[in-house]
Amino acid sequence: MPDNPSELPDFGPQTRLVARVAEAVKDDRLDGPTPCPDYAVRDLLGHVVHLVGAFADAGRKRLGPTTDTDPSSVVPDLPADWRERLPRLLDELAEVWRDPAAWTGETRAGGVDLTGDIAGMVAFNELVVHGWDLARATGQEYAPDEASLGVSYAMVSATAGESPEARGTLFGPPLPVADDAPLLDKVVALSGRDRNWRP
Repeated sequence: MPDNPSELPDFGPQTRLVARVAEAVKDDRLDGPTPCPDYAVRDLLGHVVHLVGAFADAGRKRLGPTTDTDPSSVVPDLPADWRERLPRLLDELAEVWRDPAAWTGETRAGGVDLTGDIAGMVAFNELVVHGWDLARATGQEYAPDEASLGVSYAMVSATAGESPEARGTLFGPPLPVADDAPLLDKVVALSGRDRNWRP
């Protein structure tokens, strides 16, 4: 990560995008399918609520239940107040990671010990990919900013050769993608998603 704080990746554009996508989800879509085979829309939203809180705590180095829990160990519950809670948590996440200290030292997320810079990249990738999952599951347009896509692509391309266990249950084996494909298509394919998936 850059030494100059002004050059650190800004979560703000991506957190605002995820908040807009989540806000547009109608209640009658909560039981619908998503690109994550074991997750309905409500489960995916529950996962996003959890991961946003967990990565905010990881950035603060506030280790505990949120950072120590393997997200694949349970299907996450969707809190009743998720429509109010998720935007607030997304704003907090962006603010936490504006502090250069978040990108340094050691931390933990999903029960895995990580350096601060890797945790930040993982958090970006989670937001970009699961934002796509949610948008695609609910029929919404989705266009992350280039900087967020760049961080996410760096993450998925670096882990493309890792074992399924290392990639986690929500990121399947990478799928083929053309060299000249749009960056979002590359991120989606390298995370194991079918770019043409529809509910």
